[in-house]
Amino acid sequence: MLRSAFTWMKYYRFRKPLMPDLHVRTLGENESAHWPDSLSHMGGFVSLDSWSFFLRKVYGFDVYRLEAIEDEKTTGCLVLIRVKHPVFGNYLTTAPFASYGGFAFNSLAARDALLTEASSLVQKLNAEYAVVRFEAGEMSPPGGWVQQPIYATYLTELHEYPESLLPLFASDHRNHIRKSLKKGFTISFGHLELLDDAYEALARSMHELGSPYHSKDYLREMACSLGDKLEFAVLYDAQKQIAGAGVFIFHGDVATNLHANMLRRVRSDYAGEFLYWSVISRYCQKGFRTFDIGRSLNGSGNETFKMKWKPRKQMLCYWYFLKAGAEMPGLNQKNPKFRFAIWVWKRLPAFVVRAIGPSLIKGLA
Repeated sequence: MLRSAFTWMKYYRFRKPLMPDLHVRTLGENESAHWPDSLSHMGGFVSLDSWSFFLRKVYGFDVYRLEAIEDEKTTGCLVLIRVKHPVFGNYLTTAPFASYGGFAFNSLAARDALLTEASSLVQKLNAEYAVVRFEAGEMSPPGGWVQQPIYATYLTELHEYPESLLPLFASDHRNHIRKSLKKGFTISFGHLELLDDAYEALARSMHELGSPYHSKDYLREMACSLGDKLEFAVLYDAQKQIAGAGVFIFHGDVATNLHANMLRRVRSDYAGEFLYWSVISRYCQKGFRTFDIGRSLNGSGNETFKMKWKPRKQMLCYWYFLKAGAEMPGLNQKNPKFRFAIWVWKRLPAFVVRAIGPSLIKGLA
């Protein structure tokens, strides 16, 4: 009988499935990340060293790049930026100044191990909260994390021939596109040669909306860091005056709208339709499969405009880990606390908003 028991123990020892060896490590400050393609795709361009290091250079942010290792294979990654701001607080975030990304995983074990490390960082750094933003909006967060379901992104599938998209649009939207093509608008795509005009259009349009904007150096460093993965687009009216601009970033087969705005004076001439149709046409012809129109608040006017392009609406995960006693932050334009600030900002002179804007928007990562 003892012999039989010993035989069973030997079988169990060698046949039992082994639990994977899972641990999380932090990459060194200047160590390069070499993550598998699957994680790089899910993490997006904001998980790239070029994005993290550019932000560290411009704003002096601390960067924490974590990777989950299972059985000597990298199965998850998390890139957190620490923001310390006198107005907007002390917090950790993925995807600073972007919609989502910086968090990717191939298993729930890797996901939860990375989130556990993130919550530990909150305590260690005495931060108020950590937020991870990623694309799988239907997924529920693990214990200790709270979802804030207020944002979505909008993904338009591209085709070889952009004209094949037109029948998908409503007739009034097609009519607005046609009208925009008769208003004398022109558009230029390029890199640093368009920096001055792109900055001028974006800074002016953001001022009109009541929001601070970055400095020109921010755009310059972004373009230099991302190289040919970034493209500026500048819109001009019939008099060759700046009318709007956009910043577009490429990652794999996806072209992403980082931000694009039109000046108020040309919106009634369907300048937005002209810019977006020009961009969609260009990226169809360049072979991209998806155009990410960008993030918007659910129910906002921006969402209404984006839905005209018949995208797939993808809810975004915005998962928060709050320090004990901390409240859910409301760093968005729906927060009533910002209404008066927006009203005042619109009425300040340009030299004031451009001087202090970058120091404010640094806290709104």
